[in-house]
Amino acid sequence: MYYHPQVLRDRRMTEVVVTRKGQTTIPAELRAKYRIEEGSRLEVIDAGHGILFKPRKSFLDLAGSGAERATVAEMKRLLDKLRKEDV
Repeated sequence: MYYHPQVLRDRRMTEVVVTRKGQTTIPAELRAKYRIEEGSRLEVIDAGHGILFKPRKSFLDLAGSGAERATVAEMKRLLDKLRKEDV
């Protein structure tokens, strides 16, 4: 397989082994980087040139994701304003 030089410069490649059952181990460094823990769900995507495992965000991952940007009261005011504009 040929990899474009830019791909090799930007990414470190790690070789893993696939078991009889089709299982493999994601290196600890990547699990930590992408917050993949036991029980995490991943999307498996056929990218055409290979397989992409992408962490899937759950509803719980998104809860509170805007907390650093606004208080609950500010968010309610903003939502009320947006609702009025839709009328």
